[in-house]
Amino acid sequence: MRTGLILAGLMLIAVGIAAFLGKLNFTQDKEVLKVGDFSATVQQQKTVPQWLGGIGVLLGVGLVVVGAVRK
Repeated sequence: MRTGLILAGLMLIAVGIAAFLGKLNFTQDKEVLKVGDFSATVQQQKTVPQWLGGIGVLLGVGLVVVGAVRK
């Protein structure tokens, strides 16, 4: 259990840093027009907000600390 918490914390820290630096992107499909069977969609590239990356890093550090302190 202790090793699992530390590994999960380290992974969360790594993903949080990537999000904080703006390296995590995702695509969102948005339907802009639909007439009968015809539909037009637009793909938008978005990045994960930096504040979410910061929260991920803080939670990851917390998991590492709890895993290291736990007996």
